[in-house]
Amino acid sequence: MPDTILNRIVEDAASDLAVRKRERPVSTLESMPGFDRAPLSLERTLRGESLSIIAEIKRKSPSKGRLREDFYVDVIARSYVSAGARAISVLTEMNYFEGNLSHLATVRASVSVPILRKDFLVDPYQLAESRAYGADAVLLIATILDRNHLQEMLSAASELELSCLVELYDESELDKVDMDQISVLGVNNRNLHTFEVDIKRAPELLARVPESIVRVAESGLRTGQDLAEMQHHGIDAVLIGEVLISEPDPGLALSSLRSDYERCLNDA
Repeated sequence: MPDTILNRIVEDAASDLAVRKRERPVSTLESMPGFDRAPLSLERTLRGESLSIIAEIKRKSPSKGRLREDFYVDVIARSYVSAGARAISVLTEMNYFEGNLSHLATVRASVSVPILRKDFLVDPYQLAESRAYGADAVLLIATILDRNHLQEMLSAASELELSCLVELYDESELDKVDMDQISVLGVNNRNLHTFEVDIKRAPELLARVPESIVRVAESGLRTGQDLAEMQHHGIDAVLIGEVLISEPDPGLALSSLRSDYERCLNDA
């Protein structure tokens, strides 16, 4: 296996997972209060006449380093929702993003919109974790899952009533996806091996996806013009993180971005 950032993250995540499975078995997760809560539908939330925004909470990026020092996830989540975010993405990976499962529970107690757990998920145990800590949806990255493994994770998530955002990067990964099995599909503009960004990637790949599926563009979108371009190409939602979280007031940054986007639509 080549020594890339992605491969190192996945290897470390597997080691951390083994520890968590020993310390907190599934029976313990099922006894947590969050497990009894009925998850919200990410698909229904993101469908609409205008572009939906999933605003992301993460403290650090492997490519940019720490993005902010004051990191009060409840405050950030509420500011995002006040600024019009329809869903919140929470990065829970610890070693490279300084995330934590506890952030899910904190955000869940702070907002009423769907919460997406963004992490490198490879085991059904992590899906039970996600529900127990308050997530409504999970990210499944096709780059790190073969076709059978992806289908296994989708089936396990369905049993737990969790929505799935299936993420692609490369055109070849379309062959991994049974379009009848998914309702929300994203394309990451960031190469997860090199972390380089090309914002043309999402529109090109998502143009090949049925309109019945909610289509999400992820990463590298920074301006209102970027968002207007995504809507022009028939994309339903965007996931935005670094450009917001690195600002002193992430909610204000989202409000400004949405105003810029609406201005670009009106000028078109």
